[in-house]
Amino acid sequence: MVWDLWSGSEGGVIKIWPWEALEKAFSLTAEERHMAALLVERSYIDLRNQVTVNGFSNVLNSDVKHLLSDNSRAKVWSAGFLSFALWDARTRELLKMFNIDGQIERLDMSSGQDLTFEDEIKMKTVAGSKKEKTQTSFGFFQRSRNAIMGAADAVRRVAAKGGLGDDNRRTEALIITGDGMIWTGCANGSLVQWDGNGNRLQDFQYHSVAVQCLCTFGLRIWVGYASGIVQVLDLEGNLLGGWVAHSSPVIKLAVGAGYVFTLANHGGIRGWNVMSPGPLDDILRSELAGKEFLYTRIENLKILTGTWNVAQGKASRDSLVSWLGSAAGDVGIVVVGLQEVEMGAGVLAMSAAKETVGLEGSSVGQWWLDMIGKTLDEGSTFERVGSRQLAGLLIAMWVRNNLKAHVGDVDAAAVPCGFGRAIGNKGAVGLRIRVYDRVMCFVNCHFAAHLEAVNRRNADFDHVYRTMTFGRPSSFFSAAAVGTSSAAQMLRCANVTAVNSPEGIPELSDADMVIFLGDFNYRLDGISYDEARDFVSQRCFDWLRKKDQLRAEMGAGNVFQGMREAVIRFPPTYKFEKHQPGLAGYGSGEKKRIPAWCDRVLYRDSRSAHVSECSLDCPVVSLISQYDACMDVTDSDHKPVRCMFSIDIAKVDELVRRQEFGDIMKSNEEIRYAIDELCKIPETIVSTNNIILQNHDTAILRITNKCGENYALFEIICEGQSIIDENGQASNHHPRGSYGFPQWLEVTPAAGIIKPDQIAEVSIHLEDFPTLEVYVDGVPQNSWCEDTRDKEAMLVVKVRATCNTNETKNHRIRVRHCCSSRTAQLETRPNGSGQIQGNLLRRADYQHLNSSYEVVNHLRNLHSP
Repeated sequence: MVWDLWSGSEGGVIKIWPWEALEKAFSLTAEERHMAALLVERSYIDLRNQVTVNGFSNVLNSDVKHLLSDNSRAKVWSAGFLSFALWDARTRELLKMFNIDGQIERLDMSSGQDLTFEDEIKMKTVAGSKKEKTQTSFGFFQRSRNAIMGAADAVRRVAAKGGLGDDNRRTEALIITGDGMIWTGCANGSLVQWDGNGNRLQDFQYHSVAVQCLCTFGLRIWVGYASGIVQVLDLEGNLLGGWVAHSSPVIKLAVGAGYVFTLANHGGIRGWNVMSPGPLDDILRSELAGKEFLYTRIENLKILTGTWNVAQGKASRDSLVSWLGSAAGDVGIVVVGLQEVEMGAGVLAMSAAKETVGLEGSSVGQWWLDMIGKTLDEGSTFERVGSRQLAGLLIAMWVRNNLKAHVGDVDAAAVPCGFGRAIGNKGAVGLRIRVYDRVMCFVNCHFAAHLEAVNRRNADFDHVYRTMTFGRPSSFFSAAAVGTSSAAQMLRCANVTAVNSPEGIPELSDADMVIFLGDFNYRLDGISYDEARDFVSQRCFDWLRKKDQLRAEMGAGNVFQGMREAVIRFPPTYKFEKHQPGLAGYGSGEKKRIPAWCDRVLYRDSRSAHVSECSLDCPVVSLISQYDACMDVTDSDHKPVRCMFSIDIAKVDELVRRQEFGDIMKSNEEIRYAIDELCKIPETIVSTNNIILQNHDTAILRITNKCGENYALFEIICEGQSIIDENGQASNHHPRGSYGFPQWLEVTPAAGIIKPDQIAEVSIHLEDFPTLEVYVDGVPQNSWCEDTRDKEAMLVVKVRATCNTNETKNHRIRVRHCCSSRTAQLETRPNGSGQIQGNLLRRADYQHLNSSYEVVNHLRNLHSP
């Protein structure tokens, strides 16, 4: 229980508002309330001013990102991204500074500690300012050059020491667990365990994406990642389970009402039972599966996909209407992939340069987006929700307005395949979208050309499939559609399948449906130009398909593994003379390119060999209602191709599912019994009710867990303290002191975990600080003054079960501090009077007992309230 208020901010500033000032402000009368704000405001303690006197405040210049209260040790952790400071909460002294590796930082700058990057930049700037004053004739450009060179030199030296390389290890989250250990989560996904003195114990790596938040409850640690994954660990760091909680980063975890709630970046909130993962999950899943038909809804969706190699040309409006406008009448989503929007060495170089700084797109690409948008009546009927351009490759998506409420989480990606996998003359661009809470990916590709380059094309596909990563939200993302499918999902049972997400698993494999479209460049093999022309003119497509390289490679399992294509019933779409209508337009120039089906659409949905009906186990089932080429369009040497999908999507009606979940939790006897057992507070006894301390005494309080099966969690707080009068009576206990304890009293540990049939020992120690000091505007106003009055504190030992969020069993302990020479005696009254009575156990009274059984029998004879 924290009474002093600590705050941290930029530049390493840490301020404390002592409880004494807060208490005084609360005690003011109504007429004096106007003074309360000023009284509190001026009472703060500036820790940097304190440590400046010791000559090492320069090391405390990192922004404070996290503050953590360690109640059991009366310490406070302040953390920046790459360093920590450990403070004594009672004396407000800086105890230790250390970095993320646990190495102790030197506190005296004069001892030769290396400057941080920020320090060096500041020093360069200050030096530059002095030089400017003394050498006014020094040229502006020369001064600027020197400043830049100096900063660059600082960057190089910090980088050489590995300073910049630590950025992916920066601390993103900080918690303390019930056993007193401190855990930090890092940007590289690692979890680090520390003891209360700042010693790094061990680290764990179960996911490669940044940790965003941590939460602890009972014997478990919950971890939220930027990938949307949640994992659960025990206090030893063992992974108990994990699952995809959201489709965007998990930014907050909170415990309440028997659930751990996760807040996602898009605003979605979900609740997970605090006992998950655990034995109840299997029962719940089985029960819910039997009622699946009650909360399953099937939605139908039509998607129009189109691919066209435009050969650096621009299409007429009539061509776009013929290709897309005539088919988009009743579709919900339109996805268009273009190749060779623009080419040339200059375009490729500019595209590569833009990609290195996170830019994309071009004026030509924007022209195509605008023209297709006009064709689809963008604004009135459709809205563009995402696009991505890589050199000549462009993919874009439009969603019908009445479907936007069910669409969200649009991400974009690009993978270059040309010139050492670095240039976008060949490669792929993709969009990922969530529709009715199902993930779909659309990938527009342009693979290696020429008849003999089959293996290169296969390698291009393999590279795209393995490396495409959707991490950048689309610049045209519809904010109104964000998270609508996720925000509705609340108290649901956890899927406890462990999710480690090693880098070897492609992101595309996780999608419920994947559609590849583009100029794959697979040709007809073993046939001459004239033979192909004859078969095309006779529309003998069955025989031509036997010569198709893509069909042969897919049959051999070399490419597009697990994907399907509708039957091709249209002529080869390559190669034509521009503006030449009909099949006579096939190129008859000197090269005589053999006609081929270069432009294709392939897909994979949720179906397997054993499951084909749409259900929650097979959530996306698609049928192709149209697959053809627009042979009347002559703006390019390729014909545009379109494919119409009719898709059934199984979704969960979360309202009905939550109702069924609640009914199962209430009606299932096995579940109710298990919950009651896990939430039952273990029976505990304490070794004494009354403790008297004199002359730096230390008493040992023993808390015994009599339960033979369950762990017990305990926490000790101070209900208040009072002054002992001349008659030895104490009354009007009031809250006082840092961490709920008076400054004269040290309780260690103040919280912990007791195993079944085990004992926890708590040290009750008389501190050496019966003093008072007042601060105004962060400056001490008077020296230490000793308080020699006898005092009494009322401690409460709160015991709870590992899975119980609210209920506790309490034991009250009276601790009396006697400063006077006379021997203090606790009053005793007849039974039933309500006066606390008990035995005092000092360290000398400790008895070595052979077993837990003997311990319980021994303590059973001691009175416990």
